Amino acid sequence: MIDLRSDTVTRPTPEMREAMARAEVGDDVLSEDPTVNALEERAAAIMGMEAGLFVCSGTMGNQAALFAHTQRGEEVILEQNAHIGLYEAGAFAVLSGLTLHKLAGRPWGALDPNEVRDAIAPDDAHRARSTVVCLENTHNVSSGTVIAPEQTRAVADVAHTHGLQLHIDGARIFNAATCLGLEPRVLTEHADSIQFCFSKGLAAPVGSMLCGRRDFIGRARRARKLMGGGMRQAGVLAAACHVSLDTIVPRLHEDHANARVIAEELARHDGISLDLNAIQTNIIRFSLDSAVMEGRRLAALMKDRGVLVDARGGQKFRLVTHNDVSADDARAVAQAFAEILG
Repeated sequence: MIDLRSDTVTRPTPEMREAMARAEVGDDVLSEDPTVNALEERAAAIMGMEAGLFVCSGTMGNQAALFAHTQRGEEVILEQNAHIGLYEAGAFAVLSGLTLHKLAGRPWGALDPNEVRDAIAPDDAHRARSTVVCLENTHNVSSGTVIAPEQTRAVADVAHTHGLQLHIDGARIFNAATCLGLEPRVLTEHADSIQFCFSKGLAAPVGSMLCGRRDFIGRARRARKLMGGGMRQAGVLAAACHVSLDTIVPRLHEDHANARVIAEELARHDGISLDLNAIQTNIIRFSLDSAVMEGRRLAALMKDRGVLVDARGGQKFRLVTHNDVSADDARAVAQAFAEILG
């Protein structure tokens, strides 16, 4: 099957499995796992940060960041469709006792600096104190669109002027950097923290990284323990992540090209609502007019042709290309859509 439901379905490569088998390990909770320590140092350097913390998942990374940046009862400013607000099980409220101030993305998940400024709560005992601004790059719900460094800097300037921290949910930050032809640190240099995933487009089996200042990472390490994220001999996982940085990052442009092939075919058909300008990385989101076909029928017909797709909300779809989808696979998917949609 060609599985386009998410880039989380990727399987570790033979190189990853080999590296995992021979990984040097220790107790990471005691900071004694050399493979994890090396990965944290490497990731921090890539992101232009002082230190890193290896965590189980992107959600854990984001929530540890919020826990470390805030006090209970404070407020986070973020885009209305951000992953932190929609897809992390309300952890911001349960774990850290936070509220959210949601803003419209303008466009595609980027925040308007003026709207951020206006959203910051005044010094008023009646209001939750604004503490953190969050950006998501790439922006999942907007088809994996990219936030440019100048946009990040403008939001960071507002946040820092008013004493707030800027956190980037960079689950797919390497896709953003690839799209723009920039080093990741250019996209993060004005942020106070960044979380990115190894287990999505980078194809490792488990793990994410949280980077920031050394004192911040110290607080986040305590949050990781509180959340049950102390992983002991985690070097077997970190070893695969090293391979991701070596071998998967350099080929992300292929995933973007494959997404474009599929998206251009979909855009040819009546009844498909899809903005080709938003197809910048490896995510395709589109809607299907119910007058053409029921969404579940399209998903079933694609499955009959060997393609798994994610039908969201009945008529809404998300397709994600990744390391396990080749150029030939992308062409086969496009052909399957062509046959079904006429």
